[in-house]
Amino acid sequence: MFKKAVEAKSHQRLSGADRKKLRRTVRNRLPLLTDELLDAILPPKVEITLSKFQNRVLVYSIEGGCPMFFDIDGRGTEIFPTVFALWEAPEMLPSFMLKGGEVSRYVLGGADLMFPGILIPPQGFPSFSAGEIWAVKVPGNLAPIAVGCTTMSCEEALKAGLRGKALRITHYYRDFLWESAEGHYVPNAGFMENVVMEDPSYLASGSVEEISDSSAGPQTSTEIEDESGDVNNIGPSTSVTDAKNDTEEHVVGSMNELNLADDVSANEANTDKQNILSPEEVDTLLDQCLLQALHTTLKEKDLPIPGSTLWANHVLPCRPSGLTLDIKKSSHKKLSKWLQYKASTGMISVKEDKHKKEIVLISVNRSHPDYKSFKPEKKKAEVSESPGERSTGQAQSEKMLEIIEVYKPSIHNSAIFASVGEDKGNLYTASEATDVVFRYIEKENLVKPANKSMVVLDPILCDALFKGAIKKGSAYPSEIHKKDVGSTFVGRMQPNHVVMRGGGEPVVRKGAVKPVQIMTERRQGNKKVTKVTGMETFLIDPDSFGSELQKKFACSTSVGELPGKKGYEVLIQGGVIDNLARYMVEHYGVPKRYIEVLDKTRK
Repeated sequence: MFKKAVEAKSHQRLSGADRKKLRRTVRNRLPLLTDELLDAILPPKVEITLSKFQNRVLVYSIEGGCPMFFDIDGRGTEIFPTVFALWEAPEMLPSFMLKGGEVSRYVLGGADLMFPGILIPPQGFPSFSAGEIWAVKVPGNLAPIAVGCTTMSCEEALKAGLRGKALRITHYYRDFLWESAEGHYVPNAGFMENVVMEDPSYLASGSVEEISDSSAGPQTSTEIEDESGDVNNIGPSTSVTDAKNDTEEHVVGSMNELNLADDVSANEANTDKQNILSPEEVDTLLDQCLLQALHTTLKEKDLPIPGSTLWANHVLPCRPSGLTLDIKKSSHKKLSKWLQYKASTGMISVKEDKHKKEIVLISVNRSHPDYKSFKPEKKKAEVSESPGERSTGQAQSEKMLEIIEVYKPSIHNSAIFASVGEDKGNLYTASEATDVVFRYIEKENLVKPANKSMVVLDPILCDALFKGAIKKGSAYPSEIHKKDVGSTFVGRMQPNHVVMRGGGEPVVRKGAVKPVQIMTERRQGNKKVTKVTGMETFLIDPDSFGSELQKKFACSTSVGELPGKKGYEVLIQGGVIDNLARYMVEHYGVPKRYIEVLDKTRK
């Protein structure tokens, strides 16, 4: 789920009602999570930030802190805790214990957990159902290293001889979600030594020393001696006797217990830096973040924009890594007063929305001396991958699918593209096309002076947006709201789409993306068959796909041409509609929104 970097599309603060809804959803999803544990993970008076990613994943974080929960489908039905939340409250989930360090190497590499790698406790194999959320731990360290969803029930697992996939891993230590968290407490490198080197055969002589006590039972901590000769405890060190005496005590306690001396010193220095910032220094930091946002993320098409949206989606993401930006610690104390002060300098113009009782940013003076003299920071270049990581990434990207919806100028709006010097024969994404029309609006100065949120329609823009779409006898509009310009303009263009797989040559097709259709029906003898059509849209070869499904589901498959040479149909013996749809999403990267499922066998 988080094997590779995915940029967040937006960040926003949750309202009070949304915070309550999140707490209810989490409580329903995690039965073992008590109100006390939930308050420790999501303190009631702390702001919660929602990050929306391009793969439709939603991440809920403590503002300026750690991500605590993530939602895979964005609907609240598949919400999981992060490892940060599990370190605060490991008892919120049941957990599988790994057999040894070699197994953890695969889990931390992004592989799913298989049944042979699970250590069966003396009391017997645990009971669970398919689709339950479980954590993953290693012997000697009770801090979970991964979280995932069970693929089958314990009864099905025992029938299968405890073979096959046990847990579909959705998040693990040191994946992208872990790495991308800002301002969180970071477990030290030694923590991972305790994870992957639990097997004595993997212990490096002279550098790793296990502390064991024959009277204390199994080891509960590992110590690593660094070059300076200092020895640091790794992970939460808890005696077995204490654990037996008080089973309800938090094993991890807090994330502070997971830090190495080096990391602690770095975090303390960072914390001290934030604590000693004067109001004047916070004001300077606010101005820098605002200028960075105005240069990089805030476009003219976004205006006017409410102050709260400006703060959550533009100013906060531009703060330095690891710092918490709090408007209350500035000399202005309130967001509205700060924006009004910036407006008094002439760099921006604002007004108060009397109905919503909120300050709104109307326009930006990009010729202001402060704006022109500011040099925005560029994104840091990504660290080059090692040869091993590169080969793994190449293997994973062989079947990686990328679909881009693009649009071609039509006879209605080709004049707009020609006016701003753009090629009428090129293909444009929705955002690029929107930028084109707003460049035309800026060039012709069509923003209404009395109301910056409205655009006056000149003859060329009016024809581009409405010619042929207005009924005869009806008058053409004379102005349009800014928020409707982009969608209306793109809707008048010719839809196309580009499909790429595994770094191969892109394929451009006319029209919108046609979805894959999966249908199950009954044949003679009350037998079920599953049909798949439309896989060619996503560069999937029908013959090889049919052979692959034959091995995957251990059933007979056949490939036939559809009438009228409209493509091919793969026929699978058996009702595998749900498993097939999931397989196409996970293995071939086909987005869920492009899969249509119809089960005719259900009444």
